[in-house]
Amino acid sequence: MSTTIAPADVPESVPAPERARGVRRLLRPGAAVLSGVLLFLSFPPRPLWWLALPAFALLGWTLRGRRLRAGFGLGHLAGLGFLMPLLVWTGEEVGPVPWLALAAVEALFVAAVGLGIAAVSRLPAWPVFAAAVWILGEAARARVPFGGFPWGKIAFGQADGIFLPLAAVGGTPVLGFAVALCGFGLYELVRLVRARRVAGSGTPPARGQLLAAALAALVPVTGAVAALPLVSDAAEDGTATVAAVQGNVPRLGLDFNSQRRAVLDNHANRTRELAAAVKAGREPQPDFVLWPENSSDIDPYANPDAFEVIDEAVREVNAPTVIGSVIAPETGKLRNTLIEWDPRKGPVAEYDKRHVQPFGEYIPMRSFVRIFNSDVDRVRRDFGPGNKIGVFDLAGTKVGLATCYEAAFDWAVRDTVTHGAQLITVPSNNATFGRSEMTYQQLAMSRVRAVEHSRTVVVPVTSGVSAIIRPDGRIMAETKLFTPDVLVEKVPLRSSLTPATRMGTLPEALLAAVAVAGLGWSAARSVRARRARAV
Repeated sequence: MSTTIAPADVPESVPAPERARGVRRLLRPGAAVLSGVLLFLSFPPRPLWWLALPAFALLGWTLRGRRLRAGFGLGHLAGLGFLMPLLVWTGEEVGPVPWLALAAVEALFVAAVGLGIAAVSRLPAWPVFAAAVWILGEAARARVPFGGFPWGKIAFGQADGIFLPLAAVGGTPVLGFAVALCGFGLYELVRLVRARRVAGSGTPPARGQLLAAALAALVPVTGAVAALPLVSDAAEDGTATVAAVQGNVPRLGLDFNSQRRAVLDNHANRTRELAAAVKAGREPQPDFVLWPENSSDIDPYANPDAFEVIDEAVREVNAPTVIGSVIAPETGKLRNTLIEWDPRKGPVAEYDKRHVQPFGEYIPMRSFVRIFNSDVDRVRRDFGPGNKIGVFDLAGTKVGLATCYEAAFDWAVRDTVTHGAQLITVPSNNATFGRSEMTYQQLAMSRVRAVEHSRTVVVPVTSGVSAIIRPDGRIMAETKLFTPDVLVEKVPLRSSLTPATRMGTLPEALLAAVAVAGLGWSAARSVRARRARAV
């Protein structure tokens, strides 16, 4: 007897063609996320700057020829893959909601870039337009909302890379453009070579296309080599001996602010120890001393005991000292202030931080934000921005001032140099962010700024990593995290201006114009194609 199995008794299975289609649908979204993760991995503290090239190559493969809506979605996935791990430190003490919200909002800019790259990807020499679109997205992200958030500019991941000299040519926009162009060019070159091999009876890519792709990959590298003469650490204006004090904080986290006197005492004590080392001949006499941001959160003008502690330490070290303080006027907003403290005259000059940090130093839309996170009320009184460019004359050396968050903004560093700074300092306070990667990301920014403006950059930080950086981007000396320390180094002073400093925002504007031209060209081609189909 034979048994007949009814179709209903056969186990259901997905046909192989459908499974293959399902895998293919996931391939590009997965590649978009992976491209973002590779971008993240190219950033410090990992010296893997070169991962940005396969990241952009993979992004090019993901977006080339896609429809605009798909480009937006894939771009958002790439942005999340990049910015979620990059910005995880923003939730170090306040939980995941602010971190995830920030990453999601900032990833929308990358989504818009993805749409733009998809639009220009059918144009001749599309890698040029795609890289310009990326820089246009970075320019927008650095300006809106609330004054912008440039963290994660591709240039800031290239402090150890071969493209770094291009920072002196056109600043972070040209440096970032070169990296993106090289990555897109590599993908296009591989694509065309492969197409030529498998063309068969079809039409192979033209030699001109291959040449354009090769140039897109090679010109950025060649340009970086050609820019090497712009990178110098020669002492044009002599040298200065600078001391950077890292006093450390009693404990990690937001609540370190409740121990303000201990933080002040730590920095005063380290300065006194430096003075003793100088008298004993173990350290050279510094020409000036730099304390970090928030090294005295006690207003020395309103608190005589704080004034005396600072004044005594400065008199002992016998050098003009920059003190990071919080000034609390009776009315109005707080001021994040750097004070030039003379060993004989006391306070003689001030610089108020011009770009205060939203949701950190002031709370926009406080009542609305409180719905999602009550930690906003830790900021009981908002800080207000200053309006004067910070350049102190410290024992004859003109020192440009960019306080912490300001180092991420091109203009905030550049205008100190155009106003005469021979050296730049970036006093910072990263204690809130614990042992996260934030401090290394910020240190890389200062290394890029050193090359961009050909200046020594000194980074005194309350809890580390403090560093002294030569004008060629190399770190002369650095501290460990959460370790009291003092760095003393003789550094070169320079006054010449790099092309990047002289041109200011012009390179960024030109690259934005290239992006807009590409988008306009793509839109015009689409309109003509629709009209042709309608005829």
